[in-house]
Amino acid sequence: MYKNVLKNTSVNLFSIILVAILFINSAVSAQSTGKNPWAIKDVGTLPPISSLTKGFWLKGELHIHSSHSKESSNNSVAKILAFSQSVGMDFICITDHDNHVDGDVAHNTWTDPEFKSDSVLLLYGAEWTTTRGHGNVFSAKPYNHQLLYNVRDQRDTVIGRIKRQLGIHLSANHPSGKDNFGYSYDLVNSIEVWNSVVWSKNANAIMIWDDMLSSGRKLTGRGGSDAHHGTPDSPDKATANSGQRNANYVGTPTTWVFAKERSSQAVIDALTNGRVSISSNPYAPRVEFYADLNQDGTMDMMMGDNAKATGKPVKFRVQLTGEHIPEGKFTITVIKDGSKFGTFEAEGKMPMIDFTDTPKMLGRSYYRVIVEGPGTPYPQVPGAMTVNGNMVGLSNPICFNFDPNF
Repeated sequence: MYKNVLKNTSVNLFSIILVAILFINSAVSAQSTGKNPWAIKDVGTLPPISSLTKGFWLKGELHIHSSHSKESSNNSVAKILAFSQSVGMDFICITDHDNHVDGDVAHNTWTDPEFKSDSVLLLYGAEWTTTRGHGNVFSAKPYNHQLLYNVRDQRDTVIGRIKRQLGIHLSANHPSGKDNFGYSYDLVNSIEVWNSVVWSKNANAIMIWDDMLSSGRKLTGRGGSDAHHGTPDSPDKATANSGQRNANYVGTPTTWVFAKERSSQAVIDALTNGRVSISSNPYAPRVEFYADLNQDGTMDMMMGDNAKATGKPVKFRVQLTGEHIPEGKFTITVIKDGSKFGTFEAEGKMPMIDFTDTPKMLGRSYYRVIVEGPGTPYPQVPGAMTVNGNMVGLSNPICFNFDPNF
């Protein structure tokens, strides 16, 4: 028996040594010939694009704090969910600070008797609060958050292993400024490009997003109010921060996902895949962004999708959809590969513009959209429109030649 064990061990060691020698020889050969093993090359066949019609637009809130976060005030789980239902939210993730409960989110926010709803899809998550910044976790079902909390100060490789084990969606929160995300962006599936009602403070987050996209990291852009404070039940319950509730609360901004079905898992899947846009509030127009690859009049892909470039022109379409589209002109800015491609104006009951461009045959290209214009009132959060300025919404990118195995 021992001879067989030794024999098998010898074979395995020999195989490992042989593979290592071949790898080293290959690397040396590439260096000696001046070839770059990471040079841009054809991505080959890409996965097929999902249906553009078999799905639902769902809107929700992906960053808000209840009374289980110690610095919050007048913001119980019941109050958040009742408000969400009143403004037509389809999903929400209450993301309380995990360090306030030593990582035990499962026996705090999730076991709160008020953590239930018949109309709003409840995602499981928390704000991963660390010395290297903050990130939000999103999951369709309960998971062992304690494991992620316990490795918050470990190396990124350890954190990545735990994240994969848990099967969670990890998102970088407010990536610039205070409590900026300080881990590798290879760990995350999305990035919070619009944090709170104040759009102007997100300029650096957008820059980071463009850097990640330009380098081949197909990260979804999402929003989140990051609201901590609710309406006091009586004047004596008010705090110094209570006034924030009138400008920044559930849905400022609102994240929309094109989900295959009305389920928590479908929301997570859409968020991961990037079929996502962000609007200033639940009533503001939703930005929809499509592409007609062969210019036959039928749209073939939407934001979040990735196709192989053919070298031929592609027709793109941007449209604003909603029941409360205000009168006036909207300015639509198209960003291509991190730089401004063009600016267009649109107006009417369903503002729409088309433009054409040819994505490069070799190497990555992406297009995304920013929309500015007249604001849409949010009666339940009356101060939002004033603080938000003229920002209406933005899309996720339509991508070409992105390597799905990057």
